[in-house]
Amino acid sequence: MAPEYERSAEPRCVADLHALRVFSHPLRIDLYHALLAGGAATASHLADQVGEAVSLVSYHLRKMAAHGVIVEAPGESSDARERWWRVARGFTFRDFGFGAEPQGAAEPQGVAAVGGAPRPLLRFGQGCGAACSGHGANWGEKWSDTPFDWECLPRLTATELQQLSEELRGLIISYRERARAAEAAGDTEGREQVFVRMCGFPFRP
Repeated sequence: MAPEYERSAEPRCVADLHALRVFSHPLRIDLYHALLAGGAATASHLADQVGEAVSLVSYHLRKMAAHGVIVEAPGESSDARERWWRVARGFTFRDFGFGAEPQGAAEPQGVAAVGGAPRPLLRFGQGCGAACSGHGANWGEKWSDTPFDWECLPRLTATELQQLSEELRGLIISYRERARAAEAAGDTEGREQVFVRMCGFPFRP
């Protein structure tokens, strides 16, 4: 069964300054991606994965839940004392337009939060790529030439960039659904989770 966040038709667009600040903390990014990759987990499970104290992890999980990034996952355990969490849904964010936010986004601390949030997200993606390239032998010969990382600077209009985003997302979803169908039919050999991150934005040197 697909995780709940994947069953959502559209990712959540983060358009609230305080919610955006959730993604400005590196540990919260680690916790988010641990839940994204592994499904539901408790603070204890996550603390073991990220190497932090359970109390600290619990604090950050509560902050993430307060802004709807994660939600409780009832039914994961018969022990009522255990609190399980899962990702609420996928997300996307745009820092354009936050300057018009009526409650503080145009203030210096608001601008800092908006500008700072993407950086740990991008570092996470870079870290995944570095981890893969640094442990290529562990993946075997079949995977050695498959990772990719490329960039280009096409001259597009805002409408064309939006169309590109929608087409790329549709392509990734088609691969995901095709893989799900194959796994449901018993084709599971050689499959691994693959980290894919897409971004596109206007750029001036």
